Amino acid sequence: MTTTKTTDTSAAEAQELEAADDGYVTVPLAGYDGVTKDVRALPGTQWRASAMRALRGGNIDGFMELVLHEDDYEIYEDLDPTQEGIGHFAERAAEAAGESLGKSSGPSRSSRNTRKR
Repeated sequence: MTTTKTTDTSAAEAQELEAADDGYVTVPLAGYDGVTKDVRALPGTQWRASAMRALRGGNIDGFMELVLHEDDYEIYEDLDPTQEGIGHFAERAAEAAGESLGKSSGPSRSSRNTRKR
């Protein structure tokens, strides 16, 4: 019977994990006063072009609205992070996808010379 209970528990836990897997990762966000809270954000590889335009254009509120889980946007507003805090947040969200911001390797160069002489 213990085996059945463990199996039931494992199945229930698996269902909870599946339900929680909504594409978001948990990332710390530091407020201006030093308080840090975890927020759910899309990993960097899932950021849309509009989010990147907002970030490059300095529209931090627009960027955060596009990458944060809708239930966590209010936490961002309450924390009122500094630019440094936003930068750390963006780096952590990008790292959660396995890549650093601005560190894309881009297309690799062919090792063969294609020019004919």
